[in-house]
Amino acid sequence: MDTAELLLILAGSLAVSAFARWRGWPAPLLVVAVALAVSFIPGVPAVTIDSEVILTVILPPLLYSASLDVSFQNFRESARQIRRLGIGLVIVTALVVGGIAYLLVPSLTLPGALLLGAIVSPPDAVSAAAIGRRLGLPRRVMTVLSGESLINDAASLTLFKVFIAVIGGEMLSVGGVLWLFAVTIVVGVAVGLVIGLVVQFIRMHVRDSLVGTTLGLLVPFGAYAAGEALHGSGVLAVVAAGLYLGYNSPRTGYQTRLQERPVWASIDLLLEGFVFALIGLQVNDIAHDVATSSLGLGPSLALAAAVLVVVILVRPIYVFAAYYRNRGWWSFREKVPLIRRFRPRPEPELNWRELTVISWTGMRGVVTLAAAAAVPAMTAQGPVAERDTITLVAFTVTVGTLLLQGLSLPTVIRRLGVIDTGQAERDTEDEVRVFERSIRETSDYIDQRHDEWAEKYGADKLDRSIDILKNQYARQVAVLLEENDLDESDLEAPTLDETIDTAVVREPRLSGAQLRELRGELLDHRRQIALRQRNAGELDEEVMRSVLRGIDAEQLALDTSTFSRARPDDETLAENGSND
Repeated sequence: MDTAELLLILAGSLAVSAFARWRGWPAPLLVVAVALAVSFIPGVPAVTIDSEVILTVILPPLLYSASLDVSFQNFRESARQIRRLGIGLVIVTALVVGGIAYLLVPSLTLPGALLLGAIVSPPDAVSAAAIGRRLGLPRRVMTVLSGESLINDAASLTLFKVFIAVIGGEMLSVGGVLWLFAVTIVVGVAVGLVIGLVVQFIRMHVRDSLVGTTLGLLVPFGAYAAGEALHGSGVLAVVAAGLYLGYNSPRTGYQTRLQERPVWASIDLLLEGFVFALIGLQVNDIAHDVATSSLGLGPSLALAAAVLVVVILVRPIYVFAAYYRNRGWWSFREKVPLIRRFRPRPEPELNWRELTVISWTGMRGVVTLAAAAAVPAMTAQGPVAERDTITLVAFTVTVGTLLLQGLSLPTVIRRLGVIDTGQAERDTEDEVRVFERSIRETSDYIDQRHDEWAEKYGADKLDRSIDILKNQYARQVAVLLEENDLDESDLEAPTLDETIDTAVVREPRLSGAQLRELRGELLDHRRQIALRQRNAGELDEEVMRSVLRGIDAEQLALDTSTFSRARPDDETLAENGSND
């Protein structure tokens, strides 16, 4: 792929994604459909994929961006469900698909069939998450889907390495495979946490937001490369770093947070469109290659259809069986006093409708694409059997699940009624309550610091400015209560002092620089209140992030306001007040 083709694919996928977003359609599905149609146009050049580029350049930023947005609290609460899907389901899918593929096409060889199973085993939650957010899936369901997509890639790529090694002639025992899994997980997570700690330390001590944002852009690539170099999982290194930095982002500078969000959103839009365009553009060329292979196009397509059906069916069987088996074991533990004393925290409950939706979100994506392209043509033992067929099956499963499950997922969600219509309202109420609490505690904080500030700024000017600030806080709370139809009796809202008018505002008070310094300290205090509530489990992490965005925007307006930076000093204000 030359530079002109690369730019054309990027521009075309971006245009299609923009149209899909404008119409409210799932962008990945439309990009795949358009690219697939384009691939059949005569004269369109073949597009080759470098799997190393996909794994080292495209996959890390997509995983890192997703992990930054995942609530670590919710991830931890749903950890067992996420592990069952992200690791257990990947292994089961690889074994079932591999066994059936070998029975249908023995020429694949058993290691080759298992390799195919590993390639098609990990779902990609990009399109499912986009649909879920748009339709309002419950947060606990979104957490499971997002968490699964963060770790299933690591499990799939580890299995991929195992079966490639077996095809190449290496002898691996069950114990050896388990040891490889353990080392991959431990090293990958350790590398990611170390990188996260280092980056967080730098961000805490370097207040240049441009440096902080640019450093964040390097994290996914560095974490992936370091994890792989140390024989761990680069995927888990990226995820661990992203989860750690996302959880601790409230402790960094507010400008870095405000800058990072749109940057990663733009990168996601560009890379996701590019990947799904590659998927569509490849299918036609792969079909032509398979037609000239030893197995032939007909048997290869039949195998692809069979694998597609197996992949779709295995997921709901596993999801329901694993969930209810775990619930049964939990009920048993509750009845045994000795076990009950050591029981872990229970996982969030899911009803059968929510499990059905999770079962139908098995769309494949970037990892399946990259793994299929990474299958070598030759190993130490000779050529890989039916390599073209393996690639065709992988691409057929990817496109098939995207079109079949992706297009029908909104209908499934609506028909089953798995929509939490009250989530937005509850989040808004929580935001208002934490805002009110932060205002109330900030008012107490002002009273505690009054003497210190009075000595620094002057008592008269400080008191007048504080009166104005408290009144502004009271007005903000009153407006929020009114806009959200909340009962004021439920909150200890600050009292609005109607006697503070423009005459008082014109009396001598703090200068622009002094007032900006004071308000900045109060905004920091409000952030600490929200962070403390999150850490105590009193506030959902996603709600806390929304609250912080509001506070950050308020400080940005304060720091960039021409009035606050250039307001006349107190004597000028006093003189103007006496002349009016």
